[in-house]
Amino acid sequence: MNDFWIILTASLVACSCSLLGCFLVLRRMAMIGDAISHSVLPGIVIAFLISGSRDSFFMMLGASVIGLLTVFLIQWFNQSGVQSDASIGVVFTALFALGVLLVSVFTRQVDLDLDCVLYGEIIQVPWETIQAFGIDIGPKAVWALGLVLTVSLLVIGLFYKQFKICAFDPAMAAAVGIPVALFHYLLMGLVSVTTVASFESVGAILVVGMLVVPAATAYLLTEKLSLMIVYSMIVGVLSAVLGYGMATLLDASIAGCMITVAGVLFVAAFLLSPSHGIVWRKLKQRTQSKRLAA
Repeated sequence: MNDFWIILTASLVACSCSLLGCFLVLRRMAMIGDAISHSVLPGIVIAFLISGSRDSFFMMLGASVIGLLTVFLIQWFNQSGVQSDASIGVVFTALFALGVLLVSVFTRQVDLDLDCVLYGEIIQVPWETIQAFGIDIGPKAVWALGLVLTVSLLVIGLFYKQFKICAFDPAMAAAVGIPVALFHYLLMGLVSVTTVASFESVGAILVVGMLVVPAATAYLLTEKLSLMIVYSMIVGVLSAVLGYGMATLLDASIAGCMITVAGVLFVAAFLLSPSHGIVWRKLKQRTQSKRLAA
């Protein structure tokens, strides 16, 4: 049963992250998840200082607020003329450094268990369950991630056309009256909440990997956004299932194996994709050369 909960949790993370990752890849903001996962440290420390508690709810609340602040600062710097990659690098390193400073100054004698909060291990998921009316209804992470995925699906489904136009052509979106800034912050808010909800349970490596790799793989397989979303989710779930099998076989890191499998699938798509694959491109070039020679 523990295997089932671990695979289900990883699959929920994969679907949640892949859904949003498609829009991030199209907007060339794939590393925003990595920025959020590092920059939330001051939010965790401030939440502890205010509440005096190491309860996960307060820490995740503080992390979510700082995650949204991270998104706002990145966008603000970008709109002010700073390149997007530089904006991401400046904001997350500055906030992460601020978090380290707060830890060293105010919480020296307190074990905040930051490794658990920031880089949680997915193998612990089955043991942290929720009780309802005295009945064990399953791991807390499964319910939290299921709720996050449901919200993301509802928001993306309701405003799919707006998100699609904003991802491909923000100038056109603004010209037809779509509030581009609103949908940008709505998307970034979903990314922030998804990232914060995920990495406490499964670890930052798995979250960042699932935000980027399945979406990048799907991008190589199709040029249609709806299919890209479906393919990215399939790649994410396959990575979760096959990666867990690999981790069990090798007695290795579960998150590491899942992202390794995702990387292998990406390389396979990079080589063999009918539209973008190097192998198919070389074959087409050879065929055209032979026709021209004939």
